[in-house]
Amino acid sequence: MNEIEFSDFLKVELRVGKIIEATEFPEARKPAFKLSIDFGEEIGVRKSSAQITDHYAPEELIGKLVLAVVNFPKKQIGPIMSECLVTGIHDKEGKVFLCTPDGEVPLGSKLL
Repeated sequence: MNEIEFSDFLKVELRVGKIIEATEFPEARKPAFKLSIDFGEEIGVRKSSAQITDHYAPEELIGKLVLAVVNFPKKQIGPIMSECLVTGIHDKEGKVFLCTPDGEVPLGSKLL
């Protein structure tokens, strides 16, 4: 395991957002969804893609709160420009579950 300084961790902007749009992403190399995520007034809506098709359907993602990194550089993923990195955890089979807060928190809230 690589150790980092606490100051390095503080540089990562992990924020809570709400998925407002989720659609199939047929152009992706691996099965994925295209997501639009609202991070509140300060950050706004960001686009991303996520390889979460094993545990989720697009319609059940709408309104779901997620934790995402919002201060990585934008990255071209196929035809879309990803503007944030949605976080998740692999299960025993390597399928991804989203990292989500246990309750309602304000959009844009930062992980402390």
